[in-house]
Amino acid sequence: MAATSATSDAGDPVRITVLGATGSIGQSLADLIARNPDRFKVVALVANRNAALLAEMAGRLNAKVAVLADESLYRDLADRLAGTGISAAAGAAAVLDAVDRDTDIVVGAIVGAAGLAPTMRAIRPGRRIALANKECLVCAGDLFMARIRETGAELLPVDSEHNAIFQVFETATADQVEKVILTASGGPFRTFSADEMAAVTPEQALRHPNWDMGARITIDSATMMNKGFEVIEASYLFPVTHEQLGVLVHPQSVVHGLVQYTDGSLLAQLGSPDMRTPIAHCLAYPDRMAVPVKKLDLAEIATLTFEVPDLDRFPALRLALEAMKAGGGAPAVLNAADEIAVAAFLTGKIGFPDIPAAIEAVLEELEADGCLASPGSVEDVLALDATARKRTENWIKARCG
Repeated sequence: MAATSATSDAGDPVRITVLGATGSIGQSLADLIARNPDRFKVVALVANRNAALLAEMAGRLNAKVAVLADESLYRDLADRLAGTGISAAAGAAAVLDAVDRDTDIVVGAIVGAAGLAPTMRAIRPGRRIALANKECLVCAGDLFMARIRETGAELLPVDSEHNAIFQVFETATADQVEKVILTASGGPFRTFSADEMAAVTPEQALRHPNWDMGARITIDSATMMNKGFEVIEASYLFPVTHEQLGVLVHPQSVVHGLVQYTDGSLLAQLGSPDMRTPIAHCLAYPDRMAVPVKKLDLAEIATLTFEVPDLDRFPALRLALEAMKAGGGAPAVLNAADEIAVAAFLTGKIGFPDIPAAIEAVLEELEADGCLASPGSVEDVLALDATARKRTENWIKARCG
């Protein structure tokens, strides 16, 4: 992650392509771009199926092209953009074509394994990749980082915790780092007993105390699986060992990341829980840009608390840490099984504790079958992902029956 500015030719706006435009990250990004029309120019907006919102955003941001991954919705999108001068396209090939357009920054915010191929395709010399898709590192970290190194592309983390660590991690003295600590809010069930968590509903789990996020990531926050994913990502983003990575539960979500140095210094990044701050940092780096977020008043906050996570009550975090240490295909299986289990919980097929139970069962099953070798290609990752999803669906069917 080099300290170079993302710029077009002198005086020209910075060109941006957004993968996952209609999600929560894309919406926050759109707000920043709309506030800085002379600074940024949108080349392409890519979304999955939301034609109405994508068309509205494309018009508002004056994008050159809007693309839906779902090819069946092309006509809907084209009709909505008729007369605007904005090109419409749809389908997997169209997504990759959008990625191939000349641009300075690609924001990788497609949710799920679907974001892997287009984000990998986006890695080009001279480009900045603002990464918000966890699957790129969780499922294919070795492949993704090898591609970054080969091309010399610049990688900046959008996720609030990783971005916070990036801001206080002194790369030149990385050998003097003792520990990197990611903070976790603890979610809505931080103080719940195991018995209480067994009875929680999807509606309860979707009420995050601090952050406004998509459904899956909100449930992952409630199980603390999301923090586990973030630790795996951090193992690729920063030059530290697995043993140097840690998690602290911090209910106020004010301190987003900390780095402990050998001299006893503990550097922390603090900010309001608003994703526009880390997104703006990635867009303007190494400069800063104005963001309309609530500024912290530490006297008003008064108290910041920290706790060690309970791996017995939150086994999903334990599973993630174990998968990170196991390496190979384990993190990819962890992610795929989690996505299927979370979806099953949201539709009432399984209970909240069944989410980590399903994941653990599938990990053990595929390890016994010898399926957790390191993927050698994106195709291998996607094949393992498909296998893990199918095994998880089978486990859920057996459970429901």
